[in-house]
Amino acid sequence: MKEVLVATDGSLGADRAIDFAAHLAAATQARLLILTVQEPVPAEVVAEMKAIEHVGSSEVAELTARGLLVRAMERAKAAGARDVHSELQIGDPAERILQVAARRKVDAVVVGKRGRGPLAALLLGSVSHKLVSLAPCGVIVVP
Repeated sequence: MKEVLVATDGSLGADRAIDFAAHLAAATQARLLILTVQEPVPAEVVAEMKAIEHVGSSEVAELTARGLLVRAMERAKAAGARDVHSELQIGDPAERILQVAARRKVDAVVVGKRGRGPLAALLLGSVSHKLVSLAPCGVIVVP
């Protein structure tokens, strides 16, 4: 195994996926790529953010996502992963994860069963369901 991709949205399920992916990467001496996907900011949020002086909505979203990645990288290293990288994408989470997995030719994608989205109460989240159905590699869904 050369590279494992783990997707995170900052949820508890994503934290469990990071732990699992870090252990897998450490055991196989694989590179670990931590990916977060920021969905486009809704227009009403953009309007609200413009009311705050010198702060753009894209800046707030990017800073939040970057902070999430820093915490995820620290968590992965603490769990034993050695070669850890991160990437931020903008767009639909499932589509971006699939694109990155294909582009980088990762050996496995690791995700939590449910994230922070509005449908988090479903048994299998929509993102993990799409990945299991469409990914070009193995997908590990961590409960």
